[in-house]
Amino acid sequence: MISALVLGGGGVAGVAWEAGVVHGLRQKGIDLGTADRIIGTSAGSVTGTLIATGADLEEAIARQAAGEPARHGDGGGKVDMDAVMAAFAVLYDESLEPKERRRRLGQMALAAQTGITHERLRKLGEHLPVREWPDRELLITAVDAETGEFVVWRRESGVPLELAIASSCCVPMVFPPIEINGRRYVDGGVRSSTNADLAEGAEVVVVLEPLAHMTPRATLEKELSRVGAARQYVIAPDEAAIEVFGTDVLSPHLWEPAYQAGLAQAAKLAEPLREVWTG
Repeated sequence: MISALVLGGGGVAGVAWEAGVVHGLRQKGIDLGTADRIIGTSAGSVTGTLIATGADLEEAIARQAAGEPARHGDGGGKVDMDAVMAAFAVLYDESLEPKERRRRLGQMALAAQTGITHERLRKLGEHLPVREWPDRELLITAVDAETGEFVVWRRESGVPLELAIASSCCVPMVFPPIEINGRRYVDGGVRSSTNADLAEGAEVVVVLEPLAHMTPRATLEKELSRVGAARQYVIAPDEAAIEVFGTDVLSPHLWEPAYQAGLAQAAKLAEPLREVWTG
């Protein structure tokens, strides 16, 4: 049976929590890294890359945490979360077609004077232990800031892995859009926090959704209905993890605590997930 692992967006908290959950489950004998297809959106593009390339997740998170002090003062700045949330409101404007909503947010991102430069995204890539696309199906999502078109990067796209990840993590109004081959791109989460419909064709699907407590359920439900997998399981942060995340999932102080929250939650997930994943 074809299996898919879907890793959603969620900032620093999302990367660390997803890594903790996956590593914790692996310790319990459930290896989500064996998925035939790995789909990463925003934070999930980082975690997905680590998983797809067989990186040591614990070591990778420690490396990010250690590099954060230098990164925070270089290309970092204050994020106006009120402005970010106001801009994202356009994504829920039902009077507009989805692509037009994305285009409008992309236009705002192109015009915005952000407090954080590309430097922080670049250094995120530098602290990853991998540089090359894995020889397996890893899908990384982004959105064209000018047209609103949804883009899926893969090894065959010919785009450097570091740039694909940066574009997928490029939160509008927080970072300037990332340029790739003359086009500028923003976070794949602009379309969906998980883009779980890319798992279509898989018969077993597991979704890790770090922002489940902050996003509408209808989007993921519709995507999974389209996939129609025989076995599926959605993992959302538990109450303890949500408390750790707080209100700023981009906080550089969340690497270790969010990772630990994921590890702790994995212990509770092992048994119900085992039957879904292994059959």
